[in-house]
Amino acid sequence: METNHIIEQINKSLPGSIEEQTEYRDELRVSVKKEFFPELMQLLRNDKTFNYDLLLDVAGIDRLPIVPRFELVYVLFSLKHNRRLIVKLKVDITDTVPSMTGIWKSANWAEREVFDLLGIKFSGHPDLRRILTWDNFDGHPLRKDFPLKGKDFDTKFDPDTIKVY
Repeated sequence: METNHIIEQINKSLPGSIEEQTEYRDELRVSVKKEFFPELMQLLRNDKTFNYDLLLDVAGIDRLPIVPRFELVYVLFSLKHNRRLIVKLKVDITDTVPSMTGIWKSANWAEREVFDLLGIKFSGHPDLRRILTWDNFDGHPLRKDFPLKGKDFDTKFDPDTIKVY
């Protein structure tokens, strides 16, 4: 299925859901409106027309000073059709994004990583807690306004202060 047909099918099923679309090296990228995000992802996974049965990655981008500040990038792959789709969602610092763990189990750890490093919250996530930093870590290291020096960096590492599960 070529990319124009994919866009036509999405627009037919969910009219007005796509903000913008681009194609680069036969790879389709779509930016979706927030209110259509969960429904579109469900459609892409379950509809046999698309059949994006594999979530490869979830990444977050801090676009400071642009508003909305963050952009979530979901990389989907269809094993049946051997094609990739990148779905982008713009979110603000106060927004909560619906978790995709109910659609793709592989979203679990990727969403936890985005939460830990950028502070984007996911509603309905089964275990949303830090994954790379410790529980009482102050801040989110991949934010552009994260300090390069501070109390966590100027002190010696103490393994007794870190809670291990």
